[in-house]
Amino acid sequence: MRDSDADATRLPRDELRDVQDERLVETVRHAYENVEFYREAFDEMGLTPDDIEGVDDISKLPFTTKEDFRDEYPTGLFAVDMDDVVRIHASSGTTGKPKIVGYTQGDLDVWREVMARGFRGAGLTSDDSLQNAYSYGLFTGGFGFHDGATAMGMAVVPTGGGNTQRQVEMLADLDVDAICLTPSYALYLAEVADDMGYDPTDLALSTILFGAEPCTEPMRNEIETRFDATAVENYGLSEIIGPGVAVECLEQDGMHIWEDHFYPELIDPDTGDPVEEGEEGELVLTSLTKTALPVLRYRTGDLTTLDYDTCGCGRTSVRMNSVTGRADDLIIVRGVNFYPSEVESVVLEFDEVAPHYRIDLRREESLDRLDLTVELAEDFDGSRSDLKARIHKRLSSVLSFNPDDVTLVEPGDIERTKVGKVQRVYDHR
Repeated sequence: MRDSDADATRLPRDELRDVQDERLVETVRHAYENVEFYREAFDEMGLTPDDIEGVDDISKLPFTTKEDFRDEYPTGLFAVDMDDVVRIHASSGTTGKPKIVGYTQGDLDVWREVMARGFRGAGLTSDDSLQNAYSYGLFTGGFGFHDGATAMGMAVVPTGGGNTQRQVEMLADLDVDAICLTPSYALYLAEVADDMGYDPTDLALSTILFGAEPCTEPMRNEIETRFDATAVENYGLSEIIGPGVAVECLEQDGMHIWEDHFYPELIDPDTGDPVEEGEEGELVLTSLTKTALPVLRYRTGDLTTLDYDTCGCGRTSVRMNSVTGRADDLIIVRGVNFYPSEVESVVLEFDEVAPHYRIDLRREESLDRLDLTVELAEDFDGSRSDLKARIHKRLSSVLSFNPDDVTLVEPGDIERTKVGKVQRVYDHR
């Protein structure tokens, strides 16, 4: 696949701004005319599409939040009829309902294009092969990487998540050039390879594309050392498109945001005001080319900084640094995102337990582990094993994720907070 507007990544900043201005005006009008949520928000603010002449006016637009996706579940934010939607994905929501995202055929073409840009930036070509160790399904990761690599002409080994010994065998037997996965799983994969008698540095891997969870520089360095390969970071989120919003090039000096498709801002998470250039802030993204689900000023909750200097690779697109934290209390475990409130909503469905619980996060053998402790109700007299199984099943259904252990304790065993906010999450990582 040839990137139809590859030069957009090297445009002078003023020319790129012209592209952004034109696309923002089109997106705003499309959202206003076809999404009731945005039309009502505009009307309430006394705003019309004519008031938006370009990026300089973007601060006039309303923010979009994860709560808006929840309130408009399932398709209230869609701007096209379902007859025009060719793909549905979903990510976790704050009340057990997922955030539903849809794509037209044109949206999928954009997705493949931005993914292909990232592969090329990482030094990959159509002659390379990619092993995809992200899960396939409603999660955008698996299909995002797969479709982008296929459109680019790469050979894809769709192993999906898990089955680690088979992952190692495929890498070794097929001389795979690149693999995409979470950073913690990359380290675990190296350990399993060692246990199986393989030297990870002897594998043909040249490139490791990681994302979906935080990764420190020491962790990246360890991954590169264990595999003798280059590890590049990817960033994305389902509400905007999925993976492909931003990716590192071989300079490894920040992730290029494909600004002709996604316009970035940084705001103070408390006030919503723009931060000064170079300061850390909450990343806000506006889609510029999406049809099925145009998104205006989406508050990602991710804290980062932006660098507008031309990269050593020659690309002029702004680079975001690795996410340093969250503006909210999002939990990320093995690439799955969820909130403590989601766990709480599940726990409170069961009359047999009290509204007291704690979440303990640990890292064992390079993999994140989540243990859930739940306090039994005073009048509980049933089967503990049956209750644990039902809690496990419900959490898996709501979060698409299972805790490693659920412990049921006696009434009063969980420490109470006497002053200030209650602490539910204990991160030991």
